[in-house]
Amino acid sequence: MNIAVVDDEEAIREQISGFIKKRNPDFNISGFATGEGLLAAGKDFDIIFLDIQMEGMGGIEAARTLRQSGVDAVVIFITGIREYVFEAFDVSAFHYLLKPIEEQKFMEVLGRAAEEARKRKGQKERQIFIRAKNQGYTLNLNSILYIESRGKKVEIHTTDMEDIIESYATMDELEGQLGDGFYRCHRGYLVNMAHIARYDNDSIFLSSGEKVYLTRKKHNGFVKAYMWYLQNGEVSCV
Repeated sequence: MNIAVVDDEEAIREQISGFIKKRNPDFNISGFATGEGLLAAGKDFDIIFLDIQMEGMGGIEAARTLRQSGVDAVVIFITGIREYVFEAFDVSAFHYLLKPIEEQKFMEVLGRAAEEARKRKGQKERQIFIRAKNQGYTLNLNSILYIESRGKKVEIHTTDMEDIIESYATMDELEGQLGDGFYRCHRGYLVNMAHIARYDNDSIFLSSGEKVYLTRKKHNGFVKAYMWYLQNGEVSCV
């Protein structure tokens, strides 16, 4: 598993790296003193421990840049200020650790983060075949942002294709095939929970900057399912 530790304090980077190695010596750790350094590395990390307050690009901005480029790493923010928790939620942070870092709490969060990273990697490897006109597409589930119903067709919006894929599949069929990790937030929308940045009373905002509708009658069920997903990496049936 590839883990990035980003903090402008060398002592903090060494402390976190020591905790990680103590938990699992086989984890690969890369340290960075700046958000710019993390982005420049261009490496596919499974987990990123990210300080919020740093010289130059802060952790929130670095995480937002990663999300906008389609990176789905498990992000854990580290800071000494509690007030940043709401901004952390906007970029789909997995957890929020306060300094000074307690070893027992860190180990607990690391264990949950590693399990979440494994689940996300498994979802990336899951695929679905879509028929579109005279073509066929094999898509990784993680690459799907959301699906929108358009009359007798559906439009599939993805992270890695500029063109929207149109198919004559039905929403009910796709909902059954996609399974855990996707939520029917509106009769005309299926959203991938891995790409949700935030939500309000009637909308869900994705890491791509796009927005889908959330019906009032679905709101409470969606919130429960999304909170379950953040904690367990799957959709609750409640």
